[in-house]
Amino acid sequence: MSLLDVRDLTVTYGTDTPALRGVDLALAAGEKLGVAGESGCGKSTLALALLRLLPASARLGGRVLLDGEDVLTMGWGRLRAVRWAGASIVFQGAMHALNAVHRVGDQIAEPLLVHRLATAATARERVAALLEQVGLPPARARAYPHELSGGQRQRVMIAMALACEPRLIVADEPTTALDVMIQAQILRLIERLVAEQGIALMMISHDLSVLADTCDRLAVMYAGRVVEEGPARAVYAAARHPYARALSAAFPRVGDPASRFAPRGLPGDPPDPAALPPGCAFHPRCPVAVEACASHEPPLAEAAPGHRSACLFPAGRPA
Repeated sequence: MSLLDVRDLTVTYGTDTPALRGVDLALAAGEKLGVAGESGCGKSTLALALLRLLPASARLGGRVLLDGEDVLTMGWGRLRAVRWAGASIVFQGAMHALNAVHRVGDQIAEPLLVHRLATAATARERVAALLEQVGLPPARARAYPHELSGGQRQRVMIAMALACEPRLIVADEPTTALDVMIQAQILRLIERLVAEQGIALMMISHDLSVLADTCDRLAVMYAGRVVEEGPARAVYAAARHPYARALSAAFPRVGDPASRFAPRGLPGDPPDPAALPPGCAFHPRCPVAVEACASHEPPLAEAAPGHRSACLFPAGRPA
């Protein structure tokens, strides 16, 4: 059985603004799943919905099964017990996620104390061990967030996520605000910790190349739906959906002069969730769209073994 099983997950704001439209995903223990897409495609909404961290104005439907238990129907007491201990989240922008007036060691210790997994004395020992685990000296526990670099703050966020030894970590754009060298260090750190502790990881990013290099499987989102899902290398190198192919082509490849000097972008922007076009939401930007695409939204279906695509022509438009 999957550790995380998302079934027909919907999120609607207000009366008729769909942010997620029937998302289906599964994640096994020890597996790494990447979720990609442009800004506005629903990635962060998905991350927050998994632990019911969305504002009160959001209405959720479907099921989010964590170890077989539906997060969406949990009472607040049970939900509080699951957060941090069963599943935790690494937010994008650590400077905004951390409390500026508390030392980082106290913030790492907080979930341990809330879940009664440590006393005040043993929490200090656990914080020191966690900081060493993410490559920071234990003395940095006394620092305030503004006294740390961007990479150090992100390591603190990862230490906090690991504090209660959860089985699932959701990392929402964990390296977006970092320079390339620090980004590589953080990604290797996350990979090592996942491998050593058997944690399931959902990593969210707009960078398909980073996800392909880090994760086992990839899911590509557009307009609140998963439009492609499969093995990471297959999705990156041989995407079946035109949107996933466009995302992949937007990144230059090492050793490929054509992509280096003329990376291909994608004109236009994702649609407004409150005014989705009829049929396939991608068809106004799609280079291979036909008339049927404007009236029919294809389901996510198998296009190859273990590889699903939501396109009328998953291998390209026929001649």
